Amino acid sequence: MPIALLALTISAFAIGTTEFVIVGLLPTIAADLGVNLPSAGLLVSLYAMGVAIGAPVLTALTGKVPRKLLLVSLMVLFTLGNLLAWKAPSYESLVIARILTGLAHGVFFSIGSTIATSLVPKEKAASAIAIMFTGLTVALVTGVPLGTFIGQHFGWRETFLAVSALGVLAVAGSAIFVPSTITHNKPASLLQQMKVLAEPRLLLVYAITALGYGGSFTAFTFLAPILTDITGFSVNAVGLVMLVYGVSVAVGNIWGGKLADQRGPVGALKIIFLGLAAVLLVLTFTAPYKWLVLATVLAWGAVAFGNVAGLQVYVVQQAEHFTPRAVDVASGLNIAAFNLGIAGGAWGGGLIVEHLGLVHTGWIGALVVLGAFGLTALSGRLDRLNPRSASVGGAKSIHAVAH
Repeated sequence: MPIALLALTISAFAIGTTEFVIVGLLPTIAADLGVNLPSAGLLVSLYAMGVAIGAPVLTALTGKVPRKLLLVSLMVLFTLGNLLAWKAPSYESLVIARILTGLAHGVFFSIGSTIATSLVPKEKAASAIAIMFTGLTVALVTGVPLGTFIGQHFGWRETFLAVSALGVLAVAGSAIFVPSTITHNKPASLLQQMKVLAEPRLLLVYAITALGYGGSFTAFTFLAPILTDITGFSVNAVGLVMLVYGVSVAVGNIWGGKLADQRGPVGALKIIFLGLAAVLLVLTFTAPYKWLVLATVLAWGAVAFGNVAGLQVYVVQQAEHFTPRAVDVASGLNIAAFNLGIAGGAWGGGLIVEHLGLVHTGWIGALVVLGAFGLTALSGRLDRLNPRSASVGGAKSIHAVAH
């Protein structure tokens, strides 16, 4: 595999770290900037909104920009956003920094797959994409716990400085090793994307994605204050709990993919959503007990992202039937739905924390996930009434790793 692919993987690692490390730092940031937890939670929501808007809109607008120039520019924007977060003098400036990095994130993963596949022979295309996206998984297992550790011991600003250093490494690697001769097809226009959004069956899958992740992030956004304020863990222990979560996510991703292969996407999604709803409900009762909450977080990681493969494969299946000329667009919009779910979940979780209390984020999140289960069952029933729409998706299902 070419060294240029390593540059893409480092970029994915940096982006994955900055997206999720904020969860472990929310109480620290809130205390330092003098804002309440719901306001701090908006730093998760607004980043996700930046991704959701950046992916479809900016990808369409930058269609004529050479891929290497766009890639390097995105990582420069990402690095500047994290440097701004490092030096943010106020909550408002930190919000701007998070939105900027979210915009870079959205476009990076929209173009990353095509750049990765252009670096290798056709028969190695799937492996190239998978290697690039291992950066995200590794970020959850190592980057997020390490970033949380740095934030707890040296200050949350230093976490963003460390991620900025990764950004500089990604910029240098992309500038030096990624070839400037990458050919690309022009991305889908906004009009083409709107046509996909006019298809009810695809909108149903996007709603499943948004509710599934929205329910999880209703509670996950506020995991750090739950662990410190309710469970009684020290601030320093939060990083270790995030490590447990990250390892479990890595295992859960593999398990979820195999389950989708064995049972089909609808069957796998129903199992995973029921498991996720059960874990979130249980969290409400285990939150005050250290060992029980650790076991809950371990189970949570296993099902939190295990639905990625099933959701992406299912989108591809539906798109091949209902919008066969826009399968890639449909797949990409599912990533926007994922981030809209995160944004809504974090925002809704903030309202719950403000009006009801931290412990209630669990069971309310479980109800939202049950909504995703209900829509999955409905979509499966519609497939049985129209069997052609449930045909197996093609090789494009490799985009499953893109969460």
